[in-house]
Amino acid sequence: MAEEDIREKVIIRTSAAAIGVNLGLAGLKAVIGAAANSIAITLDAVNNLSDALSSVITILGTKLGAKKPDKKHPMGYGRVEYFSELIVSTLVLYAGISSVVESIKKIIHPEEASYSTLSLVILAIGVVVKILLGRYVKKKGIETNSGSLQASGADALSDAILSASVLAAAILYAATGISLEAWLGIVIGVMIVKSGVELLKDTLNAILGERPAPELSKKVKQVVAQQPGVRGVYDLVLTNYGPERYIGSVHVELPDTMSVKDVDILDRKIQKAVYQETGVLMTGIGVYSYNTQDDAAAAAEQKVRRIAEQTGGVLGIHGFYMDEGVRQLRFDATISFDVDHQQTMEKLQKSIEAAFPDYTVSITGDIDTAD
Repeated sequence: MAEEDIREKVIIRTSAAAIGVNLGLAGLKAVIGAAANSIAITLDAVNNLSDALSSVITILGTKLGAKKPDKKHPMGYGRVEYFSELIVSTLVLYAGISSVVESIKKIIHPEEASYSTLSLVILAIGVVVKILLGRYVKKKGIETNSGSLQASGADALSDAILSASVLAAAILYAATGISLEAWLGIVIGVMIVKSGVELLKDTLNAILGERPAPELSKKVKQVVAQQPGVRGVYDLVLTNYGPERYIGSVHVELPDTMSVKDVDILDRKIQKAVYQETGVLMTGIGVYSYNTQDDAAAAAEQKVRRIAEQTGGVLGIHGFYMDEGVRQLRFDATISFDVDHQQTMEKLQKSIEAAFPDYTVSITGDIDTAD
C-alpha cells in the first residue's frame, strides 16, 4: 500500500475515534448540565460537540485532498486539507466567542446549580478520557504530518484542562455554596478563542505560503551538494501543494568545463536522489558556471565578496563568473528582507562598477527563500 493511502487511512481512523468519543462526552455533559442547571458544563458539552464536527471536517478534507492529480489540477488536491483546517479553526473561534457571551448572560442573570455525586464522577472520567484522546490524536497527527489532527489533539488536551476546571468549580460549589462557574465559563471561552486564533493564524500561513522547515531545506541542499561536480547549491525554492507534497527548484554551481551531456546526467541524478531522500519533486535545476581556467577570476571573486559583505543588507553572493571574452562580471546577490531591495541592489551595483571600471557588471538580485 502506498504511503499516501496509509496516511489517509490513519487520519480517517483517528478522526473517527475522536468523533465517537466527543459525541459520547457531549451527550453525557449535556444531560448533566441540564440536570444541574450548570452553564459551565453545558458549554463544555458544546465544546465537545464542536470537536466532533471538526473531526468530521478533517475526514472530508483528507478524502478530498487525497484525490489523484488530473488535467484541471495537475499538482493534486492536497491543499484542500488547509481549507478544512481553516473551517475547523473558525468553528473553534465561534465556540469560544459563544461561550463568553453565554457566560456573561449567566453573570447578569445568575441561576442556582445542583450537582449530584454521579455527575461529578462522570465529569472526572471525562477529564481522563480527554487527556488520553488528546495525546493519541496529537501523536497520530505528528506521524502523518496532519495539521488538522495535531490541532485537534492540542485542542483536546486544552479541553481536558478546562473540563478539570469545571469539575473543580462544581466540587467547590457543592462543598461551600460558592459559585464560580459563570466566571469560569468566561475563562473557558477566552482560552477557546485564543486556541482558535492560533489555529487560524497557522492555517492562513500555510495557505499564503510560508518558509519551508529548516530541516527540509537543509536536507535537500545536502543531498544536492553530495552529487559529483557540484560546488555550491543556491536559490532553493520549495512550493507546498499540501502535506508531504513539495515541488522544488534550485541552482547548482558547476565547472565551466562540463558538457551539456554531463549536466543532463547530473540533473537526472539530482532529481532522483532528492526525491528518494526527501520526497521533494525537483522540477527545475538551473546552472551557474565557475571559472576553472582563469586565475584572475578567483581574486576578482574575493574582491567582489568583500564589497558585498560591506554593503548592508547583502546576505551573500553566488554564481560568480568572470568572462574575459566580453569583459563581464556576473553573479547573484541575496538581499535581506530587512532592507529595501532596489536601493541595496543599486548601492552594490555602483560599488562593484567602481572597483571594476573596465567590466560590465551584471547582478541578479535574489531573495532569502530558504535556510
